[in-house]
Amino acid sequence: MKETKNKKIVIEYIAKPVLVGLLVAAVLILAFPQFRPNTDHDAADLMTLRQSNVGMDWIGPVSYAAAVSRAAPSVVNIYTLQAARSRSDPSNRISLGSGVIMQSDGLVLTNHHVIEGAVKILVLLYDGRELPATVVGTDPEIDLAVLKIEADNLSPIALGEPSQARIGDIVLAIGNPSGIGQSVTQGIISAKGRNGLRLNIFENFIQTDAAINSGSSGGALIDAYGNLLGINTATLNNAGSTGISFAIPADAAAKVLSDIAQYGHVVRGWLGISADLGLLSNQLSSELGTTKIFGVTSVEPGGPTAKAGVKPGDVIFKIDGRPVTDPHASISQITHVTPGQPVKLSIVRQDAIMEFTVIAGNRPLQ
Repeated sequence: MKETKNKKIVIEYIAKPVLVGLLVAAVLILAFPQFRPNTDHDAADLMTLRQSNVGMDWIGPVSYAAAVSRAAPSVVNIYTLQAARSRSDPSNRISLGSGVIMQSDGLVLTNHHVIEGAVKILVLLYDGRELPATVVGTDPEIDLAVLKIEADNLSPIALGEPSQARIGDIVLAIGNPSGIGQSVTQGIISAKGRNGLRLNIFENFIQTDAAINSGSSGGALIDAYGNLLGINTATLNNAGSTGISFAIPADAAAKVLSDIAQYGHVVRGWLGISADLGLLSNQLSSELGTTKIFGVTSVEPGGPTAKAGVKPGDVIFKIDGRPVTDPHASISQITHVTPGQPVKLSIVRQDAIMEFTVIAGNRPLQ
């Protein structure tokens, strides 16, 4: 009798917490549907993640293997033999880099600094073929070079739209870091339109936290679908800096490729002036609709602006109706003008507002 009573006490002791636990679980499942097991989705749905508790549906792929598979065959490893630096250092050096196949006829884009000073260039394709490359042309001002390889069955990369890319978008960097072979790193677009870094004459970088290491220069920065967004170029190596890398936008790189293939050099607009950035007084700023100006310091004799009548001491406050903002934006605006096209300069000269129409020239080769 005593043993039976003890069993009853044990059963009651165990049963009560179990029942309470089941009741609590039932309440939680009813109150929070996300705790319910999902049996409605098939295997394909496992490739996406959905999160609805952030105010809007978010959908992103679990794996970017498809994007890498699409773009990787277009990215090549580049090995260069550099000439001896001097008589005191007669040894040749091997340098590493990456490149991107842009056209099926064998045109490859890479960074100018990857092939600068090279006496021999070897390209290793994704499928293992090794091919010699020749330099079609270079553009040191933006740090790009166009190479040519002779091969069949090449895989040109698909071009993306850098202007449509957003800060926060996923990006993947493909290259040959430290010569260990093709590798992929992942990050996001951290910023767009970066300039003033003093890396190149023309700067309009895509900034990313995807790792771009030595040897990855010239490789591809792609979007989540395998489209080219930029040519990987540099990493900020200041003390304490991590995750700050830069790529040249694909549309700018494509123009360099097209110009070099067609003309042998890059065609850019040119006005033939030198100017310093300045600030306007509050009164003039209100009258002219801008706070910044360019003070013309010199005019190239016989150049486009000299022919139009612009003089040193003139103050430019608008270019083609756009207020002056900063030197990089204005230089980019001018260089994108096709030589032979008019550029309207709004100028203040001795308190008089004047307008000059300048016929853009062809920027001299540097």
